[in-house]
Amino acid sequence: MRIAFPALLAVAALAGCATHSAERAADQLALYRAHAGEPVSSFPYMRSFTQWTPLGEQALAVWISPTRAYLLDVANCPDLEWAQGIQLTENTGQVSARFDRVYPLGPGIRPVPCRIEQIRPLDVRAVREAERLARSERRP
Repeated sequence: MRIAFPALLAVAALAGCATHSAERAADQLALYRAHAGEPVSSFPYMRSFTQWTPLGEQALAVWISPTRAYLLDVANCPDLEWAQGIQLTENTGQVSARFDRVYPLGPGIRPVPCRIEQIRPLDVRAVREAERLARSERRP
């Protein structure tokens, strides 16, 4: 019983972390969706971006400059939230909804493409402010 009890505690702690992580991703996705504009068919992409943020298995945010970002809704993409990086496909300098894909990258991840279903521009200033407020509310 001595060995089993610590193992059960470890499993419970990991389950709690996973639940907390899923809740946080859902909250973060809701924040990004609240500050996203109307869907667009594509955005300009010159094979580089400054930052990306996974938002669960169904979405991510991609910054193509410090002041321009897009919310990408993707088809089921389970490796996205564990990826260390991503690769985007593009055609003639444009990433297009329904045609282009996101490839999650990292050790142990076989790059499986995730189709981009929808693209929405983000109000970067509003996102940053909302994130700042959320961080200050979490502090004791």
